[in-house]
Amino acid sequence: MTAIDTAGVLPVLTADTLVPAGRPTLYFLGVSTGESSIQRVFPRWAHELGLDDAVLRGIDMPVGAPREDARRIVEFLRDDELGVGMQITTHKISVGTAARDLFAKLRPLATLMGEVSCITKGPDGLHGFAKDPVAGALALDAIAPAGYWASGANAVVLGAGGAGTALTWCLVREERGIERPGRLVVTDTDGARLDHLASIARQVGPDVPLELVRVASTDETDAVLASQPAGSIVINATGLGKDLPGSPIGEDALLPQGSIAWDLNYRGDLKFLDTAHRQTVDRDVQVEDGWTYFVHGWLQAVKEVFQVDVPTSGPAFDRLSDLAREAR
Repeated sequence: MTAIDTAGVLPVLTADTLVPAGRPTLYFLGVSTGESSIQRVFPRWAHELGLDDAVLRGIDMPVGAPREDARRIVEFLRDDELGVGMQITTHKISVGTAARDLFAKLRPLATLMGEVSCITKGPDGLHGFAKDPVAGALALDAIAPAGYWASGANAVVLGAGGAGTALTWCLVREERGIERPGRLVVTDTDGARLDHLASIARQVGPDVPLELVRVASTDETDAVLASQPAGSIVINATGLGKDLPGSPIGEDALLPQGSIAWDLNYRGDLKFLDTAHRQTVDRDVQVEDGWTYFVHGWLQAVKEVFQVDVPTSGPAFDRLSDLAREAR
């Protein structure tokens, strides 16, 4: 095998410009896939993992696109002989609902979450996975190590979409025992999304107090933050700052003293993190972007699509993480 050219990025496709692959291809469905670091990271990982024949190709679909577009893209993958699988970012719920009947098998977490973030091909057809909960749990443990929740701090999840729901599973499931927040607070502008998230939280962690807050402005979200105890974790799971500009909180919002501000984004205008950075000294805020989450999420997809052994810690993981960071 010959090493893949790490400088080349294949032209991004859309629902209207889909063309079959000419070599084994992992597709990437998102909003602005050509700008993602994975375009530079994947060739390095592929070479390291012995997948030099494989390439990555982005498919862009705007936020709020018709359900029919998501379905057409999944049908395209199903029928594309050299399309080996797909990683999905922003449109996980759209794919999980609009294309549900196209899957031969949905894994348990995909069924529970009502979303698909990774698609593989089996002898019987397409298999759908929800990998965000797994990647989120790995990233969460890196950010909030064992014993973190002993103070009774809360977790505040801003956004009840696919990412927020996945983080809810990570935070409250009973298997984590005492390694869970004193209370889970979730905000969103959409009551239906909050209801869906609540149904999952009550299935997997019914003993963790749950507070749902429907917000219509950054001022209302800022008020939620002001009532949280010291040491709480505040997570931007809205997509604002990457898929759409802006932030779920105001520029002058006060984060809890000694809190962790975690943005699931690692690129974009990152205004949520700008607000957090201004409070690292006066309020002892720890700032975390979405890079670790990004690395774990993509490695989980590579593992499933190509059926290769991908570590989640240790020297081999550190090597893959370093390769990614070099291309960031």
